[in-house]
Amino acid sequence: MTRHMWIDASAGIAGDMLLAALIDAGADPVVVQRAVDAVVPGAVRITTATVTRAGLRAVKADVDVLVPDPPHRTWDTIERMLDGNPRARAVFSCLAEAEAHVHGIPAGSVHFHEVGALDAIADVVGIGAALDDLGIATVSASEVALGSGTVRSAHGVLPVPAPAVAHLSRGWQVRGTPAGAGPGELATPTGMAVLRTLATDCEDLPSLLVEAVGVGAGTRDTPGRANVVRVVIGSPSRSPGPAPAGQPVDAVLLEANVDDLDPRLWPGVLTRLLEAGADDAWLVPIVMKKGRPAHTLSVLCPPGRAAALRDLIFEHTSTLGVREHDTRKHPLGRYFVDVPVAGGTVAVKVGHRDGIIVQAMPEFEQVAALARALGRPERQVLAEALRAAADAGLVTGSRSRNNISPARGTTSVPGSRAYADKSTDAGSR
Repeated sequence: MTRHMWIDASAGIAGDMLLAALIDAGADPVVVQRAVDAVVPGAVRITTATVTRAGLRAVKADVDVLVPDPPHRTWDTIERMLDGNPRARAVFSCLAEAEAHVHGIPAGSVHFHEVGALDAIADVVGIGAALDDLGIATVSASEVALGSGTVRSAHGVLPVPAPAVAHLSRGWQVRGTPAGAGPGELATPTGMAVLRTLATDCEDLPSLLVEAVGVGAGTRDTPGRANVVRVVIGSPSRSPGPAPAGQPVDAVLLEANVDDLDPRLWPGVLTRLLEAGADDAWLVPIVMKKGRPAHTLSVLCPPGRAAALRDLIFEHTSTLGVREHDTRKHPLGRYFVDVPVAGGTVAVKVGHRDGIIVQAMPEFEQVAALARALGRPERQVLAEALRAAADAGLVTGSRSRNNISPARGTTSVPGSRAYADKSTDAGSR
């Protein structure tokens, strides 16, 4: 079942705090350490301990650097280190763009100072590994407390929020200092970059069947205010019975014409854009001036993700410009039903309108994965999944099922289940 994570950043956010919250929620520390070792072998060791913050229990994660005098690194260097780790690359790309903007230099030349140190790399890579270990598919977050006052950095004393944090906050709901908090930095550049890369929606706690809660501690223990980041993980608990189509949703359409990119690179480009929060990304063949064959890259995304995705387009393609259009999309109501197939189950995505099923199609990635696991042709597994969907009444023109139990997420179809779609000084937090 699809798992969603909501980040409570109402007291601020930092990379080490989010990593600790994920470990507290059940992520395996061994898996996290193994992922970090794959990027910076033998350089850091992650340890955790149970602590209290304002009298409340939390987990504190510490990254012990095992090499003397770790160097400052440019984004170009870090990008090479993160080759093969698209989620971590997306986070640091977001961070590099922010630092480049505030310093007025090319992103590849940004020296990350504290942000590029081994402990920050370990935080970002470790968070990605923890998300995979927990099976997190989608992420949203609360408004973010940024803090107030000043903070000392490698560039001297800076106002809070620091310039990079302020840049990363564009399009997100933020506040200054929450009640009970004194002056200081509550959101670090690394923490804000992680949140803006992972989370697609700024929202209050959504409707979830809660499966795990994790609490990650910052270094300071402030009386009267718990210095923590919380994560709430679960599966959507809303009943997916007959409902009107989704209300119109504001969106942004990014487009770029590209005529000189090696076509073998396009699948990776589309994958990175989707992993970075695009709702959809696609290519359309076109013919440009002088008869040159080319492609139009289109990316549909929430308004809050447009800036980061635009930066990824510039980074991973050869385009010299990106068009941007405000638009609206009209989504169908949708949910998934897991149907039994010999040797396993496959999720069927059901789109419905006014209580009538409009589309019902097995998720092909699950079909392909099951076919590989069983050593069978994909077409056979797909055919069985379509038959199972029909047997469950999931066919175009049928009435959408209304016998879903929101508490248990099960249907009356034997063997199936249904569920809704859910379309400081640095480091001292």
